[in-house]
Amino acid sequence: MLYLLVIYNCDRPEPGDPAFPEALARVNAFADECRRRGVFVSGHPLQGEHTATTVSVREGKTLITDGPFLETHEHLGGVYVLDCRDLDEALELAALCPMAEVGTIEVRPVAGVPGLSHQA
Repeated sequence: MLYLLVIYNCDRPEPGDPAFPEALARVNAFADECRRRGVFVSGHPLQGEHTATTVSVREGKTLITDGPFLETHEHLGGVYVLDCRDLDEALELAALCPMAEVGTIEVRPVAGVPGLSHQA
């Protein structure tokens, strides 16, 4: 079953920061463990929330706003898509994710919708 690991509030070092190589090595080790288990589908860090653009359509009119949808103290840092055997495995891997030490990982099953095509 597909699970989305949604990463919140993980301030990560940027390239050039002395802490970046170690942080990158830890993230790569996590992704390698997911690949070794055969569950890795994809993983994507996101640029900062200041780069977000929000789109909504109301009464046929498109509204485009710079920034995230809601003003909140939490920010979305990235996602992993894993094809785990069950929720227990997804939770185990979420706990192994290095961003869990500085942020929060939300684990959510991907809904299967008949007739909707998905690409990983």
